[in-house]
Amino acid sequence: MSISTNSKLFAIAVVGVLFIVFGFYFGNLCNWTSELASNNLPTSKQRHSSGSLHYKSSLPTQRRLPGPCTCSDGSTILKDHIPKDQYEELMQRRAKEFQQYKARTNSVLSKLLFALPNSPLQYPIQGVIVRPLTATAIPGLGLHAEEGNSYKVLLTVSNGVLTTETSTAEATVQGSGGTKLIIESNSLLVLNNLLAKVSYTSTIYHINTGDLVTFQFENYEAAFPITIQQPHVPVLYDMGTGISSQVTIVTKTFLRYKQLRVLLDSIRKFYSNIKVIIADDSLEPESVTGENIQHYIMPPAQGWFAGRNLAVSQVTTKYFLWVDDDFLFSEKTKIEKLVEVMEAVPELDVVGGSVQGNRFYFSILYEEGDENEGGCLYRKSGGKFHRLPGYPQCHLASGVVNFFLARTDAMQRVRFDPKLQRVAHSEFFMDGLGSLMVASCGDVTIDHQHKNRNPTYNKFRYPKRSDAEFKLQLHFFKNHLKCIRYG
Repeated sequence: MSISTNSKLFAIAVVGVLFIVFGFYFGNLCNWTSELASNNLPTSKQRHSSGSLHYKSSLPTQRRLPGPCTCSDGSTILKDHIPKDQYEELMQRRAKEFQQYKARTNSVLSKLLFALPNSPLQYPIQGVIVRPLTATAIPGLGLHAEEGNSYKVLLTVSNGVLTTETSTAEATVQGSGGTKLIIESNSLLVLNNLLAKVSYTSTIYHINTGDLVTFQFENYEAAFPITIQQPHVPVLYDMGTGISSQVTIVTKTFLRYKQLRVLLDSIRKFYSNIKVIIADDSLEPESVTGENIQHYIMPPAQGWFAGRNLAVSQVTTKYFLWVDDDFLFSEKTKIEKLVEVMEAVPELDVVGGSVQGNRFYFSILYEEGDENEGGCLYRKSGGKFHRLPGYPQCHLASGVVNFFLARTDAMQRVRFDPKLQRVAHSEFFMDGLGSLMVASCGDVTIDHQHKNRNPTYNKFRYPKRSDAEFKLQLHFFKNHLKCIRYG
């Protein structure tokens, strides 16, 4: 067979392969296009006088409401633990509280917006922040349209008013000082000069809300958010020059004075001047004294979280170190290392260490669910996300062990629920999910004393069935949960 014949066969084969490839490509393209259409994206085609297709957006678009969540295997269905004669009334109260919660936490800024192609409208897509009741220029407004005889734009807001310069011989302005602003001119340059001078003023006082600006020209429409926000006054902590001005050690004690005194002696062995705050709800309080020790006596048996709240409320340093009253400091209990991580990563709120080499971190997997049934929550023991950049010994997680360094102001915002009197720890991190940034670092550890054999203490330490039922009922109402799983 000749070389020319081989070349012809090769060319035919290449053409055949190309036909197959293009067939697959255009087939998938058609399927993809039909999928877009079936998803009902908020677009509509408009044919310009030039014959080209343009797109119009029906913005703003509501975010699709979440459906019921799926409880993971082994979950506890919480409604089964609500007394039947109380269920209907409890559901009504929960629904009312949930609506108020949404009113406080939802914002117009959470609406789903689409930016579509081939638009002549220029506008800021994020970062426009205004003070309440204060006129602020909207940066970046502009029109880039094809040459025409006249140009007319419309801007609309809901929670404020729009202003620009008044009409001139070259432009007409309608609605300045109102919610709808119309600017019309025969000159694109003049119109853009007026757009550059548009200001927004909110008409309601709110410390953290927003507005959506609708911007229209001919068949084109866009929307962009404005954040209405009262600036925060900074609250700063003076870190001083040493660990004692940076960290306070905090603990809660109950009927364990022997263990508490061993803990205090171990602290003083390594940190002679650091302040220690003790919350004490023992049945028969004993005096605990010493330099830089603050001992707060509570009414008897108020509980675990009530004591935590009291102790943390008295902290004046930027950070506090939480320890149990039966822990034991060692050469490996280096508070400075935890402070170093927190200072290097200011977004962190909690950094946990390890107790005798065990870090006991966990992740919390949460789906919001629908408004009626509530959410699904799974606390996964040993769950973590990824390493903390720059600190390979640390991982991000949802919760950590009872030995942690915490940012004082962040923890005070979440607080410990005093209704939880006995066994409670994960519940704090559940309440703080989405508010607290948490990490676990394995290179800082603390020891644990021998178990307490005090029968009176053990009576309170291990909850009754009624306490467990109460906790499930609390999750049902307070956390708006359908089900929960501890794994």
